[in-house]
Amino acid sequence: MAAVLKEIAMRTMLRRAALGFAAAMLMAGSAGVVQAASLVQISLWDKGASMEMPMGLAYAAAGLDLAKATMGIKASPGAVKAGEVTFKVINDSKDTVHEMIVMYLAEPGKPLPYLEAENRVDEDKSGDKGEVSELDPGKSGTLTVDLKAGKYLLICNVPGHYGAGMWAEFTVTP
Repeated sequence: MAAVLKEIAMRTMLRRAALGFAAAMLMAGSAGVVQAASLVQISLWDKGASMEMPMGLAYAAAGLDLAKATMGIKASPGAVKAGEVTFKVINDSKDTVHEMIVMYLAEPGKPLPYLEAENRVDEDKSGDKGEVSELDPGKSGTLTVDLKAGKYLLICNVPGHYGAGMWAEFTVTP
């Protein structure tokens, strides 16, 4: 009987040691866990009308009300911490293809390089960090990028869309 009790005590002690070791490993491992990416919801929208409007950042410079734009991008939230950022993009248009491109603004307030003949931003010269391209109406896509602190512009670069107000300022904080 004493041998059986001794065996039970030994197994109990081994189980407790194993559980303690497993708990210690989990706690030590969680210190190295990478924080999940910040999630930003993006809505690409349009009013279905076309009218001549000032180009891109010219809205802000001219003091115009973006509520009068025929197209736009809504980002929620409008600011996140530096690191991995996931953009969940949905094209809320009923009849127009849109896209979302993340542009780093090395010089905030300065106009993006523009290709007049193509009626769109020159992506090669504009600090392009990634994109969800050409989404059909009602479709969605995602983009995960590592962003450093700074000012960014989210744009649709389908010809004419940036000029119609399809952009949103976005901030990444340290």
